[in-house]
Amino acid sequence: MNKRITSKELARLAGVSSATVSRAFPGATKLSEATRSHILSLAAQHSYQPNALARSLNNQRSGLVALVVNAIQNPTEAEQLQGLILQLQRMALMPIVLCCGGAEDRLQLMRLASIYQVDHVVVFSDLVTLDDAVEIFRTARPIIVSSEPLPHNRASHVTLEGAKAAAEIIDKVVADGRRHFAYLGGRSSSYIDKARRRWFADALARHGLGFATEGHGDFTYDSGYKEAVVMLRSRVDAVVCGNDVMAIGLRDAAVHLMGRKVPEDLAVIGQDGIQIAGWQSHDLTSLAIDQGAYVQAIAGLIEDQRQEDAAQRRVVIDCFARWGRTA
Repeated sequence: MNKRITSKELARLAGVSSATVSRAFPGATKLSEATRSHILSLAAQHSYQPNALARSLNNQRSGLVALVVNAIQNPTEAEQLQGLILQLQRMALMPIVLCCGGAEDRLQLMRLASIYQVDHVVVFSDLVTLDDAVEIFRTARPIIVSSEPLPHNRASHVTLEGAKAAAEIIDKVVADGRRHFAYLGGRSSSYIDKARRRWFADALARHGLGFATEGHGDFTYDSGYKEAVVMLRSRVDAVVCGNDVMAIGLRDAAVHLMGRKVPEDLAVIGQDGIQIAGWQSHDLTSLAIDQGAYVQAIAGLIEDQRQEDAAQRRVVIDCFARWGRTA
C-alpha cells in the first residue's frame, strides 16, 4: 500500500508549486491538461487526495450549496432537484439538501446547515421566509425560486411567467365547448400557485368565464384524488390543477371512481410538465416549465455570485403549453 503524501511533497515530485497542485483538482481554476494529467497521475500513485476542509479555510470557499426544499418524494420537486444537482456536480459544487416539510424546527435545520459555511443557498420551499434565509445564511446570498419577488439586496430570484401559455390553453379548451371550470389549488402558502390561478382566471375572464368551483390540495396525488370526489359533484367540464401530480390523481378518480370520460366530458389540465405527465398512461395537457432553462437560470445566478461585485438579479422563465390527450 502506498504511503499518503502531503500536497507539498506532491508538488516537489511533480516539479510544480503547491498552488499549481491545488489547481489540478476539480473545482479549481483552469490549468493545462498536460500539467493536470501529470499531477493527477502522481496523486493516484501516492494515494493523495486534497483536503476540502483545509482548502475552504485557505480560500474561504466551501463549495457547498444548500438546497432548501419542502420534500423530495413529490415527483415535481424530485425532477427539478435531479437536474439542478447534476448541474452543480458539473460545476464541482456539492449540494446539501434540507427537507423542510418533515422538519419540526425548520429554522434550526437551516442553522445546522449554515455552520458549514455554505457558499450558495437556493430556496425552493414556501415554508420558510426570505428574511429567515437571509438572516441565517449570512455568508451567502440566497437565490429564491418560484416565489414572490420580494426586494432584498442580498437575494436573487428565479420566477415563472405563464400568462401567455395559460391563455393559449384556455382559448383551445373554450373553443372545444367547455364552459364550467374548476381550479384545484395547492398549499395556501404557495405564491406560485396563486400566480398560476391568476393566469388562468385572467384568461377565462377574457371569455366572460370564471372558476365555478375550487378545491385545495397539497400538490400530492392523494389530494388530487380526494378533491375530485367533492369538486366533480357539481357541474364541471374542465379542471385546472395546481400541478401535474394532483391532475393525475384527479383524472384517475374521475375515470375510475366517478365514471367520467377524459377528455370527452371532462378536460383536465396540469402544471409543470414533468416527465411522468408525458407518459403514455397519462399524456396530460400541462402548463409546462422548460426544466433545462430553469436549471441553467439557477446555475447562472450561482456563477454570478462567484464575482465579488455581483448584483442582485431576477430571471424570468416563460412557461409553454404541453399538449396531451386530457384537454
